[in-house]
Amino acid sequence: MASEVATNRAPLFFGSLRGYKTSWLRPDLIAGLTVWAVLIPESLAYATIAGVPPVVGLYAAVPALVFYAALGSSRHLVVSPMSATAALSVSIVAGFAKGGTANFMHVTAALAVVTGVLGLLAGVARLGFLASFISGPVFKGFIVGLALTIIVGQLPALFGVPKGKGNFFEKLWHLLTHLSDTSLTTLTVGLVSLVAILVLRRWLPLVPGSLVVVLVSIAAVWMFNLDKHGIEIVGHIDSGLPQIGLPSVPSSMSWLQLVTPAIGILLVGYAEGLAAAKTYAAKAGYDIDANRELLGLGAANLGAGLSSGMVVNGSLSKTAVNGGAGAKSQVSGLTVAALTVLTLLFLTGLFEYLPEATLAAVVIAAVVDLVNIPSLVRLYKVWSSRLGHDYGWAARADFLAALAALLGVLFFDTLTGLFIGIGASMLLLLDRSSRPHIARLARESTGAWVDVQRHSGLTPDPEVPVLRVESGLFFANSHDVHETIRAAVGPSTRGVVVDAETAPFIDVTATDMLAQAAIELDRSSVRLAVAHPVGQIRDVVLSCAKENHTKIEVYPTIDLAIAALSAPTSPTNSD
Repeated sequence: MASEVATNRAPLFFGSLRGYKTSWLRPDLIAGLTVWAVLIPESLAYATIAGVPPVVGLYAAVPALVFYAALGSSRHLVVSPMSATAALSVSIVAGFAKGGTANFMHVTAALAVVTGVLGLLAGVARLGFLASFISGPVFKGFIVGLALTIIVGQLPALFGVPKGKGNFFEKLWHLLTHLSDTSLTTLTVGLVSLVAILVLRRWLPLVPGSLVVVLVSIAAVWMFNLDKHGIEIVGHIDSGLPQIGLPSVPSSMSWLQLVTPAIGILLVGYAEGLAAAKTYAAKAGYDIDANRELLGLGAANLGAGLSSGMVVNGSLSKTAVNGGAGAKSQVSGLTVAALTVLTLLFLTGLFEYLPEATLAAVVIAAVVDLVNIPSLVRLYKVWSSRLGHDYGWAARADFLAALAALLGVLFFDTLTGLFIGIGASMLLLLDRSSRPHIARLARESTGAWVDVQRHSGLTPDPEVPVLRVESGLFFANSHDVHETIRAAVGPSTRGVVVDAETAPFIDVTATDMLAQAAIELDRSSVRLAVAHPVGQIRDVVLSCAKENHTKIEVYPTIDLAIAALSAPTSPTNSD
């Protein structure tokens, strides 16, 4: 059996190429060419988001594609500079170096190196569960806030006005107060570029709209000398391959200062890339190894940082292009890397005439679909009167967590917003866990025990009320359960049954609470019993009872518990 497992395990390097078929080569090459057409303009644009020269995006893309192909487990995922991590990068690096300086570029590359090392360590330590700390709703809110922040940051280039500083609202206010300085020529170029990209995406999805618009705008600048009429262009882009080596950071900072923010970047990049990888793996019928994804992402960032690049992560949009173009393996990613090297060697001069307004349009078009307000509305609508009764304002926990992340990004910065969202989701989870729904049960004519709130016409037995705790029993909710047990006791009550069938676990605090409740009820000649204990609940309850010399009655079914509590004999446990 061990040899069979070892045989089925993918090799350490280029595992996604295992079992490669020659018939895959043509679709892989076509997909690589298609992704290259999208990656070049977007990488240039995302580098501007990160506050570094556009060519840095290309520097990062090449090693990212190669190293991810070597260690990642997805056949389709495209790893390159992306908007979310680029925005995180600029907010982090700004705290260590002034924008537009060599130090800013060095710290940007150093951040990628630290992120890469952390990713590799996390992969070796098999910490693939890290992404689970960012819930889906938090990620939705974070992405919406991030997209809005990116868009408002690109609007000045679209209008031809100076950029503002600060959070989303400060940048927006700066833009509104400087609209009188708008360059109509720049605005025309930007809006035409934006509309053209969106139209091509909608009506001709197989055409690389961003690349077409970029090339047309470059041609327009060259033919009509638009740069002489107030149109800002990208300007000089260094041709050739990047400098390889460990970046030097300013003497005023240490590498360790980048560890904490790099963890945030790793979490965001890993969660986004893993979601894209799993989506296309499910379509193609193969599995994704979460720990291999950490290794692939770590190696990609380490390679990008050592190549004077920036942080990278898996791209859902480019992965969709890759899969839609028929990619079968990471040969498509290696093809993109080779074409990007050719671009760096021979085509950078072409992109020097790219208008800043068109570059802004490419960025806006790339992230505008991420402003997914309907997804937030759907989260808000996940509610019912019963949920509202049980949890109050926390009944919309997912929506509130998404909103916290969204507002955190808009009011503060990207990394702070992410951790605000994570913190809010954890607090809301604890709040709901501390107030579990405790159903009052009654027996149907079929013999089943059901919640009286959901079955009209049924009333609980006042002599032996049955309570079902629809949650694990632990320290955070033990007080609430204790109070509900007390409240269930009436003048005619002889016993109370706690149905633990829907309680997957219990801790010592909750067990002690049940023992204390049993003692309190016994003073009023009322007995307490636990029914339907799952394995670990029974083990913990009986173990604690033995250690504390207390008596908690445990029965396998509600009916047996009621029969025992109704009997005049002394309490006994039943197996």
